[in-house]
Amino acid sequence: MPPSKQVRARQNRQKARIAVAHAERRESQHKRRILIAIAGGMVVIASVVVAMIFRPSSHSTSTTSSAAVTATTAAAATHPGTCVAARGPRPKGAPAVPVPVGAAPKNLVIKDLKPGKGAVVPKNSTVEVNYIGVACSSGKIFDSSYSRKQALSANLGGGVIPGWQQGIPGMRLGGTRLLGIPPNLAYGASGQPPDIGPNETLWFVVQPTKLG
Repeated sequence: MPPSKQVRARQNRQKARIAVAHAERRESQHKRRILIAIAGGMVVIASVVVAMIFRPSSHSTSTTSSAAVTATTAAAATHPGTCVAARGPRPKGAPAVPVPVGAAPKNLVIKDLKPGKGAVVPKNSTVEVNYIGVACSSGKIFDSSYSRKQALSANLGGGVIPGWQQGIPGMRLGGTRLLGIPPNLAYGASGQPPDIGPNETLWFVVQPTKLG
């Protein structure tokens, strides 16, 4: 038995409401998918921007590395614990200073380059000495009696650095000796500015010429 007109009208209205509800649901789901996609895209973009901001460029990394290498090399070349060859022109008449290149000596180095034939230099004596001095870390000549054309009167009993007090006695007049003097027997942590830095090892070639 077919439904009455009122029943059919009510059924049609119900179908219409169901169709509208389905349509609204589909539209809501579509909008949600769009929002999720937009949010995901924004996250990706933000990640790329952050990476670009905080990622150092290859140029800056290379520049920093080069600067660090340069600084390290310079520090190694001038470190008081490393000796380099003597450099620069020597004063007229001054002997060469054969600095052993490498680690600075920790103890007093005494090496006769030329034996003398004169009297032996006693301990605690006063002796006239020609000399030339070179800084270990720079190879620079920091002092020389030859540049003044006058020997130094050295009191080996306490008027000169301990390295001389210990290193010159026993030489014969007219001889030539190489002295490698560590900081504790030279000028120590204070140095002797501007030519001798802190904790500098010193190399001397000394030539005693006269006692008294």
